Amino acid sequence: MTTAEVEATARAAHAGQTDKAGHPYAEHLRAVAEGVRARGGDEEQIAAAWLHDAVEDDRLTEQWLREAALTQRTKDIVLAVTKRSGEPPEAYAARILATPGALLVKEADLAHNADPARLAVLDEATRTRLAGKYTRMRALLGLAG
Repeated sequence: MTTAEVEATARAAHAGQTDKAGHPYAEHLRAVAEGVRARGGDEEQIAAAWLHDAVEDDRLTEQWLREAALTQRTKDIVLAVTKRSGEPPEAYAARILATPGALLVKEADLAHNADPARLAVLDEATRTRLAGKYTRMRALLGLAG
């Protein structure tokens, strides 16, 4: 699949979904893909950025991912950044660190999730909870700041 085809697939899969602030979810996907590109990511990582929440949010299945015309590296990155129910954050972080290319995608995801402008529209309790969650994950991944 080309990057444009991956983007179209991701947008279609998340159609009608909104983020915690009520914005179309595709805006988050675009921001993560742009963040990966800005950090020097390659096309496989950009494709994974577009798909990074699709399996986790049950928008696409793992079977779809296995059968998709994507590189194995892109598939591996998507699966690495897909949180699993009941999984400890330490195990999640370890999987990301063990998967070539996944850290950059997760870094871009965390950067957009923790954007102060994005968090500002949330209630204080949610903002505080999420900020703590993102800070802890950044620490587990060895990311500065």
